[in-house]
Amino acid sequence: MKRELKFFKKHSELIDQYSKALKLLSINPHHRSLRLHAIKTKQCHSISINMQYRVLLTLRLMNDGKIVLIDIGNHDVYLN
Repeated sequence: MKRELKFFKKHSELIDQYSKALKLLSINPHHRSLRLHAIKTKQCHSISINMQYRVLLTLRLMNDGKIVLIDIGNHDVYLN
């Protein structure tokens, strides 16, 4: 993901938190610390890396368990 590389070039201190969030997402997408919630449509969701940064993703848990990351950033990622 091009945006992911660009984001971590500026915010390398968040790589460990991001990795932990993705690992937890793969184990239990509904874990409280991820603060998973729907955005705009039921196919677009957000999880928290920390209180400032979020990851947008699509969830297809009922069909094939597939999770597709869309974007990463602060609350401005919701605007795109």
